[in-house]
Amino acid sequence: MRSSLIAVAAAAFVSGGIATGAALSLAQSTPAAPAPAADGAAPPMHPGPQVEAADGPMGMRPHPMGPAMHHWWHRMHTFALIYPSADRNLDASDVKKIAEAFLLWNGNHSWKIADVAPTADGSIAFSVTTGDGSVVAKFTMDPHTARLRRIS
Repeated sequence: MRSSLIAVAAAAFVSGGIATGAALSLAQSTPAAPAPAADGAAPPMHPGPQVEAADGPMGMRPHPMGPAMHHWWHRMHTFALIYPSADRNLDASDVKKIAEAFLLWNGNHSWKIADVAPTADGSIAFSVTTGDGSVVAKFTMDPHTARLRRIS
């Protein structure tokens, strides 16, 4: 009897957490669709939810990598509170914060980010260094898309 009460209480707790997360994920409205370009070209694709094509469960398209990947992708979007913008408008300090956060996210507290500077092509270059200052790798980041590219 006691174990069934504990199971019911646990199920209620989990379902309450899921309901709360679902409600919070709807707190930010979806951005408006971009206007077509002046030359008549199609607007850029937006990585947000694809609700127009109701091919799969809950109006989502099935993921091409299979149901396990679809579940992961759907879960990531369910609890997302911020939609990515078309232009991230990053500057050198933003790029440094992102690179430092990546190192911390992966548990690396000894490497540092150095030599952050804009390049001639408009991207922002930086170096990953060890604690004594020797360069491990060099990267550039596009300030509009945040796409990372290793250059050495």
